[in-house]
Amino acid sequence: MKCNVGKVDKFIRICLGIICISFGIYSESWWGGVIGLLPIYTISIAWCPKSLFCAVPSEKWWHKCCRG
Repeated sequence: MKCNVGKVDKFIRICLGIICISFGIYSESWWGGVIGLLPIYTISIAWCPKSLFCAVPSEKWWHKCCRG
């Protein structure tokens, strides 16, 4: 598997994961924790299944659009 999770994508995923886990704890629902672990898991393996549906990995997109 090729790494397809960029730096901005990692930041967004970690924030989203923490928010979902926090909501799960607050609402006493285990679904929030499970859903929150998914983005954190994709960060840990540095691969996201979105590459199956999206032709441009986020790291290449970031370098093209934001770094010139």
